[in-house]
Amino acid sequence: MTALATALCFLGYFLGYTIYARYLARRVFSLDPKAVTPAHAQQDGIDYVPTNRYVLFGHHWASITGLSPMLGPAVAVIWGWLPAMLWVVVGAVFVGCVHDFGALVVSMRARGMSIGKVTEGIVGRRAKSLFHLIIFFGIALAMGVFVYVIAVLFSISESWDPARPMADPASFPTSVFPSALLIVVAMAMGWLLYKRGFPLLPTTAVGFLLMLGGVWCGLRWPLLWMDRASWPGQGGWIVALLAYSFIASVLPVWSLLQARDFLNSLLLYLGLGASYLGLFVWRPEFAAPAFRPHPEGAPSFYPFVFIIIACGAASGFHSLVASGTTAKQIGSEMHARPIGYGGMIGESLLGLLAVLACTAGVLGANGAEPAAVWESTYRDWGSMQSLGQQVGVFITGAAHFIERLGVADHRLATAFIAVVVVSFALTTLDSATRLLRFNISEIGETLGVRLLGDRYVSSGLAVAVIAFFAFYEIGGRPAGLALWQLFGTTNQLLAGLALLVVTLYLVKRGRNPWLTGTPMLFMLVSTVFAMLSNLREFWRRWDEGSGPLFVVGLVLLVLAIWLVIESLAALARARRSTPLESMAISYREES
Repeated sequence: MTALATALCFLGYFLGYTIYARYLARRVFSLDPKAVTPAHAQQDGIDYVPTNRYVLFGHHWASITGLSPMLGPAVAVIWGWLPAMLWVVVGAVFVGCVHDFGALVVSMRARGMSIGKVTEGIVGRRAKSLFHLIIFFGIALAMGVFVYVIAVLFSISESWDPARPMADPASFPTSVFPSALLIVVAMAMGWLLYKRGFPLLPTTAVGFLLMLGGVWCGLRWPLLWMDRASWPGQGGWIVALLAYSFIASVLPVWSLLQARDFLNSLLLYLGLGASYLGLFVWRPEFAAPAFRPHPEGAPSFYPFVFIIIACGAASGFHSLVASGTTAKQIGSEMHARPIGYGGMIGESLLGLLAVLACTAGVLGANGAEPAAVWESTYRDWGSMQSLGQQVGVFITGAAHFIERLGVADHRLATAFIAVVVVSFALTTLDSATRLLRFNISEIGETLGVRLLGDRYVSSGLAVAVIAFFAFYEIGGRPAGLALWQLFGTTNQLLAGLALLVVTLYLVKRGRNPWLTGTPMLFMLVSTVFAMLSNLREFWRRWDEGSGPLFVVGLVLLVLAIWLVIESLAALARARRSTPLESMAISYREES
């Protein structure tokens, strides 16, 4: 059953890319191979850098693929494997891929400006500021949590045993060395490729082999030269990660991010390929039910399955990556389809793997039935609220698939998947810090504060805000974790608003807006419904410490409704006017 369901999902991806994406490229967005992209017209060697499309695909894919494609499905399968699988595949093909593709094209034709800045030209100045505020909160909150979770994975729990380094599902210090080695190798690759003119293929091959060797070394010497007492704690790792984020944000993209993300993408190719091949070899049965509509303590199936599974199906964060870094590096408009639409399919494949790993990759110890093990893991909603546990369920399930290929050492398979998870979380962290830097600079431009245009100042502020969500505590928990319940709705709100901007872009050019407008309506309606449900719950639990959640959630809802009203007014103005095929927002005509 699992093999057949997975094969049908693959068919859906194939048809989506070969038929639907081609129609979008030719008939809706009319990609032009002769257009001059911002990477060429505004080349500065720091952010605007024309990039090999395969390297850029790796950068884009690695940047959008963080922890969320694993975290969301690992929770949402509590409602059963079927709704999670359908949303991951159908949502990606008709919502998420369209969202990413559209955001990339619109930004690419607007001098590589972020989706927030693009909003000013399409909707208005107030709308741009509203978008900037929502983006600021969403990125800072998510990256604060990412920093915290990575620090937890790097740290040693009380139960961690150096003789059994992969036995603790919440501690993976074995991933520290390969993650650090990847950074060093990526910087060496960037220098060799861009400054010394080394060929891409052999340089990449050597770097990838070194990276795989790092996985083995990390498993062989998990604490490096240190002992348990001298290994850094969570606070130490958070500081180290924040310092890395600042450095990665200010360095030219060619010196670290491009090579690092490209190597990461190769790592994920290998991980995805081995995991899916192991699935088809093993062909396990689903341990989870197909549909469980009322898990104990869980919120309603609609709309929350569409909110919890964001990355992997549809995610507003992707519009920030597409318009923040990718649009500044893309060398040809014709690359937007494989990078924008195809990159989202790549992330959806990881989300699909997470669904399968958490529902079919379950093995019981000492003869226990997999179904019983799954029921114990997903017994109620409260049991799935630990981010470390969610990551652990995915890692062990995917490792079971790889073991079926003859990898006899369970520790090695688990260590490999753990490195994949951590490396992609780090990649999203450094890319998102750069995106937050862009956002702060654009806010400074709006306010007339020129100092915020300095990349060192804006990066420092970005890291400071991320540190707030990682360190500052609300009710004894880091602010990021305390407010994490708001991330899903904020992220999907961004997706709906980005689709709204793309839809207005098409309307103003007399193009068919329904292929972006329909998913936009679905995302906005579902998200607002979820936000109202959350606000009601936060109000009911005010005395239990949910006051900050209610206040922040209410502010976000007001900002969203205000931005929608501004957009509807812009839409009404656009429908009364002649389609503007030559609007200044199009970089091609503006040049």
